[in-house]
Amino acid sequence: MESLSVSRRDLLWQYGGGLGGIALASLFGREQTLPAAESASTTIGQRTGPGGGVVEVLHIPPKATRVVQFFMAGAASHVDLYDEKPELVKRDGQPWDPGETVELFQNGHGATFASPWKWQSYGQCGKRLSEVSAPLGAVVDEMAFVHNLVGKSGVHSSATLLQATGFQSPGFPGMGAWVSYGLGSMNDNLPTFVVMPDHRGFPSNGQKNWDSAFLPARHQGTLIRPGALNPIEDLFPALEGIVTKGSDAAGLEVMSRLNRRHAETRPGDSRLEARIKSYELAARMQLAAPEALNITGEPRHILKLYGLDHGLGEFPKEINVPEETDIFGRKCLIARRLLERGVRFVQIWSGCDNGFPRRNWDSHEDVFRDHGPLATGMSHGAAALIADLKQRGMLDDTIIHWTTEFGRMPCAQGGKGRDHNPFVFTNWLAGGGIRGGTTYGPSDEWGYKPLDRANPTQVYDIHATMLRLLGIDHTKLTFRNNGIDRRLTDVHGHVIQELIA
Repeated sequence: MESLSVSRRDLLWQYGGGLGGIALASLFGREQTLPAAESASTTIGQRTGPGGGVVEVLHIPPKATRVVQFFMAGAASHVDLYDEKPELVKRDGQPWDPGETVELFQNGHGATFASPWKWQSYGQCGKRLSEVSAPLGAVVDEMAFVHNLVGKSGVHSSATLLQATGFQSPGFPGMGAWVSYGLGSMNDNLPTFVVMPDHRGFPSNGQKNWDSAFLPARHQGTLIRPGALNPIEDLFPALEGIVTKGSDAAGLEVMSRLNRRHAETRPGDSRLEARIKSYELAARMQLAAPEALNITGEPRHILKLYGLDHGLGEFPKEINVPEETDIFGRKCLIARRLLERGVRFVQIWSGCDNGFPRRNWDSHEDVFRDHGPLATGMSHGAAALIADLKQRGMLDDTIIHWTTEFGRMPCAQGGKGRDHNPFVFTNWLAGGGIRGGTTYGPSDEWGYKPLDRANPTQVYDIHATMLRLLGIDHTKLTFRNNGIDRRLTDVHGHVIQELIA
């Protein structure tokens, strides 16, 4: 088992060759990559891996250094947002028959169901977007759409894990944890991997989606809840508590000494070391985090860009556009501020696990009611982030990835809703070396399955492509666990060259 104490093993592991060397280069020069990485694929060294084995790392000149990942919990409908299907309009209300047995999650399929929204072309690329995705039209030439993504399950929990961790079962690291492990931190005062969940609750699986699992525990996502009275839990003593600033500092000092003494006798256990590091980071975050999360100093035109100039003190109880715009836009603005301060991976969730009234993307009952506000708010915030990063010169080295656990069916459920569709759905990417204004891998005429069923895109391909843009060969970023060299892409995945600029 790998030793992660702050002794000689830790120093060698952190500052030796390979990806640890990349992290060291990041510390020495935040804006520079290793000079050894000059060719398309240069082996830059070796490092001691878990169990003492030697891991050879292939480093590729990176196009990106950080990631923002949007995850729509509950399964967003591709045929209502990004993947226009004229055939659904032509046959709206008629019996839906794709010519094969249809497997649904809940019940028998209804009639062919056209999207309730109109579609329009945007940008020089002419990409067609629905009304609720229209805000993205202003930046669509920066975006690349993948319309032939397939999943393995129509069950929310396993499908969500697959997209978040690369595996359908729990116990595997989230992508942000893998990136943190591979590339390390770009700052000293904030976490490497930040997660902003929906303020109404967690998605399916909760924290398992961004856990570090068998990777060293310090790589797990840190939760931040923008707009909450206490955005980061336990960062500060309670206002009405008995702990003072002085006693808090004294207690941490004693705890640090006891923890170090305890850790010296258990060099192979990363959990205590991660906790020690979390206390040290928390002390630095007490100064850095409040400033990073404070948007009151942002100019008015930036607040307007993100939809935060509405002036409303409260929102209706029903799901509504102004509230969803505020929620998602606030997270996107905070994401930009975190990226500016060296956070490497930011994950933003929209929607929580099942509840009523519906506040996620699982629109079994009414697509128009649920997707309308959620999609409009999401599109506004995502478009603002892309535009804001571009005007600051940050989009070129920031990957933005939009995903969901699966799509929704082209037929109606209960007249106004759509059932689960793991057989095809959409992802999009922008920035960070992505070829903007492109569409890859069409779905069939219904949006039911990939047009080319023999060559679909899988999550492994998306992850492999993103790692490639970050300068990592996805087959080389491994960690030995239970006798197996595990990786984010399992034993699958290929880089989608058509998406790379």
